[in-house]
Formats: sequence, C-alpha cells, structure tokens
Amino acid sequence: MTRPKKPVDEKTENLKKYGALNPHPQKVVEEMFSDATIEFFDPRDLVQVKYEMLRTVEKEGRSVKHASEAFGFSRPAFYQAQSQFEKGGVTGLIKKRPGPKTAHKLTDDILAFIEAEVKEGKPLRARKLAPLIREKFGKDVHPRTIERAVTRRKKKRK
Repeated sequence: MTRPKKPVDEKTENLKKYGALNPHPQKVVEEMFSDATIEFFDPRDLVQVKYEMLRTVEKEGRSVKHASEAFGFSRPAFYQAQSQFEKGGVTGLIKKRPGPKTAHKLTDDILAFIEAEVKEGKPLRARKLAPLIREKFGKDVHPRTIERAVTRRKKKRK
C-alpha cells in the first residue's frame, strides 16, 4: 500500500527547485514567521529566514544566540550565513551543490587513452580500465566515472 502524497503547492516546488526550501520550517519560532496574519514571512523560505535572522542581529541588536534559536539555527550556522551574506549578498544565502561541479579526474589525455583502449563495437570494460588508468596516470578513477565519460562523449558526437 502506498502512502498518500502530501499536497505540494507551487511555491514549495519553486523553493525546492532553486535550493531555497527550508528543511526544518517547524524550528522557526520567530513571531513574524508564526503570525498567520502576516503572509509575507514564510518559514519554508530558507533565504528569507536566514536574511531576517541576520537583520535582527545587525539592525535590532538582538544577540546571536537568541536570533539563531528563534530562527531555527545553531550559532555556527548563523556565522556561516553571515559570512555567505558578506561574500555574495542575498544570493550567497542560497544552498549550493557541494563538491565538484564537473568531471575533473578525467583529463583530455586520460579520455584519449580510454578511447584508444575501447574498440568499436566491443563492450566497455570500465573495471579493467580503472587499474590501467591508475598505473599509467596515477589517478584513482571509479569504473562508473569512466562509463559516464564515455556516454557523454558519445552524446556529444551525435
């Protein structure tokens, strides 16, 4: 038996899409966010919650401890948000995907080596190529990384 899905509105979907959905809106106990008569403040909007937390400390003089608790964050999370805001403004408060953004281990010379080893019409043997790459280039590459790179190259050619 499947569980019924929670109704999701358009704003929630957009917040999720842009990395701004607060995973713990129930932790926000600040009055402006819990007052149902004020529709502007939404505890699901992570960027807005962080910004308002920073603003209450900077402009209203509230302590970091009280502000971080009221907005559902730890003190280290406050300082991290403050640093992100100083570096990137409001857009700095948006969650970014951690880790490398592109394939970085497979350089052009490694890709050329892979292409030379893979025979046309024969199946890709990524598990056998990974130790060869380690031996020749000194880089540990997961077989799945090799498979993805070969697939990407094929798509680019078409």
